[in-house]
Amino acid sequence: MSTEETGTEAVAADAIQLLSRVPYGRVATIMRAMPFVAPARHIVDDGRVLLRMHQGFGYHRACAGGVVAYGADNLNSGAAHLWSVQFTGTAEAVEPTDAQLAAFGPAPRLVDGEPFAPVYLRVEPRFTTVHALDSATPPSTPQPHPYPESDISTT
Repeated sequence: MSTEETGTEAVAADAIQLLSRVPYGRVATIMRAMPFVAPARHIVDDGRVLLRMHQGFGYHRACAGGVVAYGADNLNSGAAHLWSVQFTGTAEAVEPTDAQLAAFGPAPRLVDGEPFAPVYLRVEPRFTTVHALDSATPPSTPQPHPYPESDISTT
């Protein structure tokens, strides 16, 4: 796997393959002249990244039509071979197909105590970066989250 290469087909193929191993990542863009990062559920479909976010936060409005960065990783997995993927590209609001909706799986019931209202974005990757971190000894096993899963804010 390459590191610090961007824009090549090999890196993009590696990134897509890695991204399909984890369900969540983080989208970053600018909102009201300030940078922000928000969690998102993703799927990979035909070389594009589709995101599912919570409409109630309004983050999708800042993302749609603009340049975003989307990253995911396995850094808290406890694996000996760690990786991080980032795509940068333009996001657009989309209506997913039935097959794409099925690939996303069940949506959260609540986000910050409010009913989850999904909104979907497609990111066409323009620049792709993959970083690999191999360690001689795997990191310690991650500890369970202190909040019950139903209380965790996810999109």
